[in-house]
Amino acid sequence: MRPSPFLALFLVAGFLTGCGTEEAPEMAPEAPPTPAPAPDAQLAQPHPHDLLPEQEAFWSALQELCGRAFAGTDQEVQRVMHVRQCFPGEIRIPLHVDEDRSRTWIVTRQADGLRLKHDHRYDDGTEEEVTQYGGDTQDAGSPTAQEFWADDFTGELVPGAGNNIWTMEVHPGDRFAYQLVRTGEEWVVRWEFDLTEPVSAPPAPWGYEATEPTHGGE
Repeated sequence: MRPSPFLALFLVAGFLTGCGTEEAPEMAPEAPPTPAPAPDAQLAQPHPHDLLPEQEAFWSALQELCGRAFAGTDQEVQRVMHVRQCFPGEIRIPLHVDEDRSRTWIVTRQADGLRLKHDHRYDDGTEEEVTQYGGDTQDAGSPTAQEFWADDFTGELVPGAGNNIWTMEVHPGDRFAYQLVRTGEEWVVRWEFDLTEPVSAPPAPWGYEATEPTHGGE
């Protein structure tokens, strides 16, 4: 099985941040147990959390993409995002990079805003060592963009990653963007996807083969 390119970037960033110290590396914290995706019937229940107007508008814009897949604009790497499953309180967006189906972005409604998590799995469906990282919104954001600031678990999982800020953008009828920056550093990861031309839906991401898309398309 091939290591995830994004996982490699994530780990290299953490390694570079930690250079210059001779302390023994700490053991990574144990990820919250997530042996399998939550049952669809459970996720279909009404969500309990209201959002700020800007967050609600962003959530609605994501929901409008449900069931469709979109290609990345980078001509050197074949990326496809698939808004595969949309529930009242959770949206699952697998990211395919060439033949790699290891990544799923998961956006959920929380009592104090929105949360983004990254579910990374091997091709047998088991979780990778670096998985379930991400963060929460800290302000209202805008109808087209939300920032997710790294949570404590993420900061413990990879040195330096506690300063990560992920941004998701939805510009209806134009583009979707995923961006990662780290405060205090100059590098930026940004991927854009063309919303003007949906593409054929890819296969289910690893670990989700037993689940069905909520809006067709596969």
